[in-house]
Amino acid sequence: MSEANAITVDVVSDVVCPWCFIGQKRLDKAVAAAGDIDVHIRWRPFQLDPTIPPQGKDRREYMLAKFGSDERIREIHARIEPLGDAEGISFAFDAIKVAPNTLDAHRLIRWAGAAGEAVQNRLVRRLFQLNFEEGVNIGDHAVLVEAAREAGMDASVVATLLPTDADVEAVRTEIATASRMGISGVPCFLLEGKYAVMGAQDVDTLADAIRQVAAAKARGELDTVG
Repeated sequence: MSEANAITVDVVSDVVCPWCFIGQKRLDKAVAAAGDIDVHIRWRPFQLDPTIPPQGKDRREYMLAKFGSDERIREIHARIEPLGDAEGISFAFDAIKVAPNTLDAHRLIRWAGAAGEAVQNRLVRRLFQLNFEEGVNIGDHAVLVEAAREAGMDASVVATLLPTDADVEAVRTEIATASRMGISGVPCFLLEGKYAVMGAQDVDTLADAIRQVAAAKARGELDTVG
């Protein structure tokens, strides 16, 4: 495909955001629906709650403190679950025992991006599955190392890097940049670094945005974005 028929979509998300998991599934469908446009996807970090300690928090206690009652939590989950079902997601909220700090997961996603777009996409999908469908603590280094191995990364390198401060500041800087750009909620889809689609929009909305931006780029109406 010609470069004129290719666009980049930066997805600003957090792997503990259920709407981001739904958005990932809808983006996949939108890319397929957009036709012969070559869509390159890059995952960018965002933290819904950077104040969670590195070891995480008990999820039930965390959710109660945030939403006030078990009834309110059940209402929220009940609203999300059928939307997940429609996208092939089996949300298992009751299985999630730990509310993790996602900084290390985002470091891993960053390293996966250096290994290639396909590797990064596989890793992000696996982290969503682990958290939401299997109830696994994605703040646990052993879990992250295994997810890296499954995605095709060098697990021994990941195991060496995770206990260090490698790329901690780089990830935090990216998150701060997103905030300065006005991104206060996720997912946010940035097309060619210029046009933002906020929230887990439906497939048609995302596909139309992809087609419109690709057409504008083909007409030379966009500056080239690396």
